[in-house]
Amino acid sequence: MENLIALVNRLQRACTALGDHGEDSALPTLWDALPSIAVVGGQSSGKSSVLESIVGKDFLPRGSGIVTRRPLVLQLQRIDEGREYAEFAHLPRKRFTDFAAVRKEIADETDRETGRSKQISSVPIYLSIYSPSVVNLTLIDLPGLTKVAVEGQPDSIVHDIENMVRSYIEKPNCIILAISPANQDLATSDAIKISREVDPRGERTFGVLTKIDLMDKGTDAVDILEGKSYKLQFPWIGVVNRSQADINKSVDMIAARRREREYFSSTPEYRHLANKMGSEHLGKVLSKHLETVIKSRIPGLQSLINKTIIDLESELSRLGKPIATDAGGRLYMIMEICRAFDQIFKEHLDGTRSGGDKVYNVFDNQLPAALKRLQFDKQLSMENVRKLITEADGYQPHLIAPEQGYRRLIESTLITIKGPAEAAVDAVHILNSVYARTVHSILKDLVHKAISETPELRQYPSLRVEVASAAVESLDRMRDESRKASLQLVDMECSYLTVDFFRRLPQDVEKGGNPTHSIFDRYNDSYLRRIGSNVLSYIHMVVGTLRHSIPKSVVYCQVREAKRALLDHFFVELGKKEAKQLGTLLDEDPTIMQRRISLAKRLELYRAAQAEIDTVAWSK
Repeated sequence: MENLIALVNRLQRACTALGDHGEDSALPTLWDALPSIAVVGGQSSGKSSVLESIVGKDFLPRGSGIVTRRPLVLQLQRIDEGREYAEFAHLPRKRFTDFAAVRKEIADETDRETGRSKQISSVPIYLSIYSPSVVNLTLIDLPGLTKVAVEGQPDSIVHDIENMVRSYIEKPNCIILAISPANQDLATSDAIKISREVDPRGERTFGVLTKIDLMDKGTDAVDILEGKSYKLQFPWIGVVNRSQADINKSVDMIAARRREREYFSSTPEYRHLANKMGSEHLGKVLSKHLETVIKSRIPGLQSLINKTIIDLESELSRLGKPIATDAGGRLYMIMEICRAFDQIFKEHLDGTRSGGDKVYNVFDNQLPAALKRLQFDKQLSMENVRKLITEADGYQPHLIAPEQGYRRLIESTLITIKGPAEAAVDAVHILNSVYARTVHSILKDLVHKAISETPELRQYPSLRVEVASAAVESLDRMRDESRKASLQLVDMECSYLTVDFFRRLPQDVEKGGNPTHSIFDRYNDSYLRRIGSNVLSYIHMVVGTLRHSIPKSVVYCQVREAKRALLDHFFVELGKKEAKQLGTLLDEDPTIMQRRISLAKRLELYRAAQAEIDTVAWSK
């Protein structure tokens, strides 16, 4: 059972070391879940004397006004033999065997946190005392409650102390040790008043009555000690502390405890209660009760710790890794983030994520529709056919077939196909370009989607801008290459005609062919219409070919290249940057950085707590 109190002691020390001491925080707190005993009392209630009596040593600062200005977590650990000593958590490798030095260090450490003013602080001081004459026990000594501010204290000090005390004792895992002087009316006790507010049924409050020996003659505290005046679930315990004269004379604790026992056993009013009174009995009762409470809370603590570890790990994963400090680490980090983005971009194109189907829609719907809408009336009108045929003949008419005229008609008509070809390139680059000029590209749209879906890029605004800019620049270069390649396909059709098509044209009159006419009837309407019809048939054949070749060119030059080398140029430039320049790309929000550090510390605390609990065996 002794291991249980030691376990909580270690967890409390770890909490404070890692910044968790029960303050209001957006971070999960382990401190609030740990069972503890908080010592509460008004100034001059004898609170310090009670603690020193339990320990058996003079070690607390004394004086007028508010002496305790920070919570003191007092961890008593019984040792079998050896010299008693004390250790502070903020001085882990220093042992104090002189308890006057302990008193001075408490005052000095308080001043380090609050300055030499009379302000208070909620950051605890941890003091462990190892002695053969103590019981295993942990107590939290809180600043004494006061009713008025003295010189040098802010007007809010009364409420500040009360709020600090309440923040400890209102937690359901806190056991309240309420110190009240017997020589004052219990109805005016600061400790009882505030305890009643947070624990109205007295289920976790221990009442301690001090200064019983200083009560007026003819009065006694029997009704209080027997629970008749104010009933608590646990019996009241009376103590008799050293007087100020005893303290001034340096009366030791052994003598003081002996005199306390003699007082209760020899005073007729208290003789029947003597075995349930005194500071030694108080320490044993508190130690036993604390062990019982800790044992009952262990399963709940384990459940809380395991759940919180999962939550902390999840949030740390969401926040991403911390920024590396060296150039190599930063470069690697940026490259990993870029690869994550690139993978998401590819998934959009490949169909694992949405968006890639829009590229297919351009080839399957928009390009064929645009080609189908092409009008060749102007190029193949009677006037234009006659004009081009006549101009192609030059100063002497053609003899058999107007070959040059055919070529010029075909070339001038094929030029009109460049519009849809370019539109197909731009449609892959620009979403719905057939219907609007100023809209985002399909690939640009997928880039922006991939960026928004890459958690690490949301974390670093400058890197997000640079990656987006680099990706768009690459897409622009790929679009230009794709446009050139698609237009080259049209130029190829213009530069070399498919001769077999014309050889297969019918040549006899019955089949509507092209028999030899005299030079005087080769320019009549019927003849020119046949030429226009032949050219239109050829154009349709070429359009059918381009309907399949343009998508292949676009995919090869744009989609394939985007998948293969979207950020290649960016990576080359990235390798030329120094550590400082790389650092500017990883400009994480300072609040996120701080939260990650805080979460990492809190996770360290919970993992340590998990390991501590797992190593402690307790009886069921």
